[in-house]
Amino acid sequence: MEVLWGLEHLRHDGRPVYLALGMFDGVHPGHQEVLTRTREAAAASSGRSVVLTFDPHPQRVIAPPPEPILLTTIEERLALFESLGMGAAVVIRFDERLRETSADRWIEMLADIPGLSGVFASSDYTFGRDRGGTVERLRAGGERLAFAVTIIPPVHVLGTLVSSTLIRRLVRMGQVEEATVFLGRPYGVSGHVVEGERRGRTLGFPTANLSVHPDKILPAKGIYAAWTRLEGRENPAAVSIGTRPTFGQGTLLVEAHLLDFDGDLYGQNAELLFVVRLRDEMAFRTVPELVQQMERDVAKAREVLGRFRAG
Repeated sequence: MEVLWGLEHLRHDGRPVYLALGMFDGVHPGHQEVLTRTREAAAASSGRSVVLTFDPHPQRVIAPPPEPILLTTIEERLALFESLGMGAAVVIRFDERLRETSADRWIEMLADIPGLSGVFASSDYTFGRDRGGTVERLRAGGERLAFAVTIIPPVHVLGTLVSSTLIRRLVRMGQVEEATVFLGRPYGVSGHVVEGERRGRTLGFPTANLSVHPDKILPAKGIYAAWTRLEGRENPAAVSIGTRPTFGQGTLLVEAHLLDFDGDLYGQNAELLFVVRLRDEMAFRTVPELVQQMERDVAKAREVLGRFRAG
């Protein structure tokens, strides 16, 4: 998949362009329906399927929340677009200038894309200054400027509307099993393995400490059964998200103890795929009590992951 950093880099190669519009944070089933329909339309016309996304998240500029907001970093999003067979992705920097772009000007910018034949968007898609643009306005603009507009209806799972807002809430609450249902895959967190205090190793449970993007949403503090993906391989793991309260309050850490693994992971990229939350974070009176609980956590993680396939 070709990745272009800016709309100005989308050049005409003689093929008609079909464009998927949205932020696509999470790339959940509703987003996937938009992307699939875009890809299918492009294939039927020997055209080019292109997805447009933003970085940073528009909310970071419009009304920055105090907590992390991303379900998927830009790198994770691009990897998911590629896995869904998109031909190209255009990453547009969302800044104050773009924030002030009117809805009509945004439609004109789309119409200026060489070879544009059609755009696809979800029914709740909004655009332009103060979100003044609606899908009805987009459709009218398409009729005026000669490109087709296809609006994709919302997707429901188990009778519930799938949305990034819902999935964010579930992840923040640590309800990773429920998040899996609405994402269509386990919630993932990726990052570099960095040097830690090696406290886990002294306790008999060496861990890989992940450095995570600061705007990436982490599941609630606690212990999780998860798959760790390293260089295309999956390893079962017990994962701690917390501050190590037994040793005094510290900074929030993401630590993965890989089961049946022995090796040096420092500097590598790893992805954690959360399957089940095993328990809350707890403070123990003594280190032996902590070690006993860690043994139970590892046994439970092994049992749980034995029933769940990775990915």
